[in-house]
Amino acid sequence: MAIVNFKKLHSDAVLPYYAGSSRSSGLDLSALADFVILPGQVLGIPTGVAMQCPEGYEAQVRPRSGLAYKHRITIINSPGTIDEDFSGQILVLLINHGTFPYYGKAGDRIAQLVVKKIEYHTVVEVEEFVDNFENDRGERGFGSSGR
Repeated sequence: MAIVNFKKLHSDAVLPYYAGSSRSSGLDLSALADFVILPGQVLGIPTGVAMQCPEGYEAQVRPRSGLAYKHRITIINSPGTIDEDFSGQILVLLINHGTFPYYGKAGDRIAQLVVKKIEYHTVVEVEEFVDNFENDRGERGFGSSGR
């Protein structure tokens, strides 16, 4: 098990924590202060905490399903990526897809933080791809595999 260091940047900040079951994969991130997001608006919500990822890890900021389902509030760049060498304040970029303003309070859980091991890859330029698949999908993209 990797150790992830967190630092409060403000005395009112809430450290991330596992709020669900003992098998929850995401640490809940909380808002530092009250906020309002108008319909269609994107807002960077400060958490008041910074983290230090272990070497070879990243953190992904993901939406909370309850906020999305009940209020149409989600993360615009989902998942947001926190690289292992970033140690600044974690901001959560929320968007209101609903038709009413959303009023958040300090301490509200606004996102989940999942820490994942990174696998680095070597980039190789080739002239053509070697076809190692037994299908004919090729360059066909969105909707090409049917319903």
